[in-house]
Amino acid sequence: MPVGNNNTEFNSVAGVRLASICCGIKRDKDDLVLLEFAEGSHTVGMFTRNLFAAAPVIVGKRHLQASSPRYFLINSGNANAGVGDAGLMDALACCKALASLTGVPEAAVLPFSTGVIGERLPVGKIVSGLERIVAQLDSEHWLLAAKGIMTTDTRPKIATRQVEIQGKIVTITGITKGAGMIQPNMATMLSYVATDIGASTTTLQQCLGLAVNQSFNRITVDSDTSTNDSSMLTATGLSGVNVDEDPVALSIFQGLLDEVCLELAQGIIRDAEGATKFVAVVVNNGASSADCLDVAYAIANSPLMKTAIHASDANWGRIVMAVGKAGVDLDINKLDIYLGDTQLMSAGQKQATYTEAQGAAVMAEEEITITIDLNAGEHSETVWTCDLSQEYVRINADYRS
Repeated sequence: MPVGNNNTEFNSVAGVRLASICCGIKRDKDDLVLLEFAEGSHTVGMFTRNLFAAAPVIVGKRHLQASSPRYFLINSGNANAGVGDAGLMDALACCKALASLTGVPEAAVLPFSTGVIGERLPVGKIVSGLERIVAQLDSEHWLLAAKGIMTTDTRPKIATRQVEIQGKIVTITGITKGAGMIQPNMATMLSYVATDIGASTTTLQQCLGLAVNQSFNRITVDSDTSTNDSSMLTATGLSGVNVDEDPVALSIFQGLLDEVCLELAQGIIRDAEGATKFVAVVVNNGASSADCLDVAYAIANSPLMKTAIHASDANWGRIVMAVGKAGVDLDINKLDIYLGDTQLMSAGQKQATYTEAQGAAVMAEEEITITIDLNAGEHSETVWTCDLSQEYVRINADYRS
């Protein structure tokens, strides 16, 4: 079961229409999603650094450099990855068919795929559904789109914010999918955020980079980076607010974008495959951000630590083990460790007043914070993760069955 509550509310974004249909890739579930953006919109993105980047990632990056996207064509159930040049031809065929139908340049269509790796994309099924999905485009279909991009997700992930800037209402709404194969090395499995502010692509790229680095680049389920990771930000400009030359407006927008991306990223962890616990690993007072992240990920990705969390076992020796293997030059005699508000280690030794019952009480909670104080500097980082359960093994063992 997912951890915590799930938002399904959204605000529509001027200049954005969406649709979701079943074209037969996943039989009886929606598996094809279309996003349409008003002419004049600006789009930026961040993509996987996996050397086996999927065909839609390669094509999408090329198209993004050549044109201002008018459409995102997204299929679930098939990743179009690991099939060589045939994957590129298949992705391009889908883009060409949609471009012909809608009267836009081929490069104005960005393809995205998620699902099973190593199988040819069913181009015929996708192309046969294009007329139907274009006819269903609507500004209110955000939640339907969030459901349509799901694979092993158990619930849609959507986040939205509205605020007044320069006397006008500005909206940001985003959706994402992801539940496994999650330790994004740039973004998340698939994430789409749209806003009605106006901004140059240079400004948008800077904003997205800042937001992603503190959200999608701070989560892990299983330490695996997908072949298809893509995180996109589109600004339609239809609110009448332009942030390029207004530092105050830009700061407000950045704050809202940060919130939306963090909510979406944490939503992935709350709905991670087989997850029963939502865990924040906080590392404070490190000599560098890199040191803090190395320690945080060493804990967050430790199978021994994650199984202990699943069992609500306050086996703090596993935390110490993970810190020690992180490869960071530390003075262990300065190390303080906390489970929630309970201190279990002080100056590198077990806290004198700590009891197993105190630790067990924290570990029994659905949401857990593990805090490591390195007492070595002024940098801090947080990584969000989950437990490792038998259900995770079952889901991934049966994924292609």
